[in-house]
This record gives sequence, C-alpha cells and structure tokens, in this order.
Amino acid sequence: MRELAAQLLDGAGALLICAGAGMGVDSGLPDFRGGEGFWRAYPPYARLGLQFEELADPRHFADDPELAWGFYGHRLALYRETVPHDGFRLLLGFGSRLPHGVRVFTSNVDGQFQAAGFADVAEAHGSIHHLQCLARCTDEVWPAAGVDVLLDEDTMRAVPPLPSCPRCGGLARPNILMFGDHSWVPDRSQAQLDELTAWRRTARDLVVVELGAGQAVPTVRRYAELASAANGALIRVNPREPQIRHGRGVSIAAGALETLGQLLPR
Repeated sequence: MRELAAQLLDGAGALLICAGAGMGVDSGLPDFRGGEGFWRAYPPYARLGLQFEELADPRHFADDPELAWGFYGHRLALYRETVPHDGFRLLLGFGSRLPHGVRVFTSNVDGQFQAAGFADVAEAHGSIHHLQCLARCTDEVWPAAGVDVLLDEDTMRAVPPLPSCPRCGGLARPNILMFGDHSWVPDRSQAQLDELTAWRRTARDLVVVELGAGQAVPTVRRYAELASAANGALIRVNPREPQIRHGRGVSIAAGALETLGQLLPR
C-alpha cells in the first residue's frame, strides 16, 4: 500500500491535507477516543464522571462558566505549549514544492498547522485560539492572544476573572463548534472553507492525504472522500479505521508521523 501511496504522491500537482484528532497524537496531545482515553488525560474529570462530550457543551458557559473555562482554558494552554511533530514539516515542505501548492482541511481546533507554518488552513470546527461573545452582542471573532485562564488543577475549574467580550463586557467563549451548539459564529471558518473551495476548482492533479480522522465524527473523512472523488487519489492514514469504501484510494493502517516519514522526503 505504501508503494501505491508513493506513486500517487509522485504524480501530485497539488496536495490537500485532511486531518482529524489523530494527527496530534504524535505531538503528545491526548487521545480523547472513548471515555477512558479522555479520563487518562484528565483524571479530575474521571472522579467527577464527566466525559468529553458532556464538557464540550456550550450550555456550561452560561450555567457554570468556571467549569467551562476550566476545560477550555487548560486546552488553550496545552495547545500553545505543544510543538508540532516532524510530520507537519514534511507535509509543508512537500506541498510547497508542488505547482498548485498545499491546503489544509481540519476538524482540529488546536492551531497546530499554523504553528507549523501552514498559511492556508480551513478549520471546519473553529479555533480555540479565537473567541466570540457568549451573548452574541456582536458576531465579531477576535484572537485569544494575551488571554490566560488561571486554573485550579485539583478541581479543573477556572479562577475568575474569566475572558470577556471587549464590546459588552460579558463572558466570552472559544469560537469552537461544540456539541448541540446553536450560538457558534461560523463566519471565520466559512471564509476559510470558501477559499479552499475556490482553490480546489483550479488545483490540478490533486492528491488528498487524510490523517487521523475517525468515523465517530466523520467531518474530515467525508470531505476527503468528496475532494478525491474525481480521481480516487486519496491516501487514508489511520491506525484503527483505515478502510476506504469501494477501493477509491489507498489505506494505510499506521500513525501519521510513522507513515509520513516513510512516504515523504526529509
């Protein structure tokens, strides 16, 4: 399978990277797959019996903002401190040399691609590095640079003052699409997606490399399949769920960093 993947990459004129949560595992980011994986990363939530899906609920920002910002404030600090693994560099170097360049589509909110030097990233679920007003007094989205959330690590609750909206002074929240979220401001992400769509219309000999995207939240897998539908030039890299329907592409049952190190020049 790796030989077929290498052949696809040899013929690439443009590279689209579609990345899910598994892309960050080799950088040391926690794997939230299943309750046990999440609780290993966050033992205090295991004691409380709270799972990822319960915490990633926007209602907590109104009902219990210290709980909500404890969770997201910890993640913001974690992602700021994380160094992207070498696979990011390999992808950027390879894609930048292609005639039509490289773009990224990701469900990740961690900003790892930007930290690795990628300029064109479509963040389908938003970014933890940007904020919005909880009450939506405005649909403005602003960077979280300079925002630091103090945390009681025994309880995983944030210590006031909490991030606030510069316009109305009310509570701010991350500009992330959460579960059952009807208040997310999608404008920033939609602009990125529109730019990506325009690029795809002109990119020739497009190869799609999908990394660490599972079936539980299939946003990335569906986009990768759609983008590669015309020529079947899809390379799916996933240690647990590598299957590709109808054989339209190449599947590799391995991690992102291992595979990229084998396929791409250093």
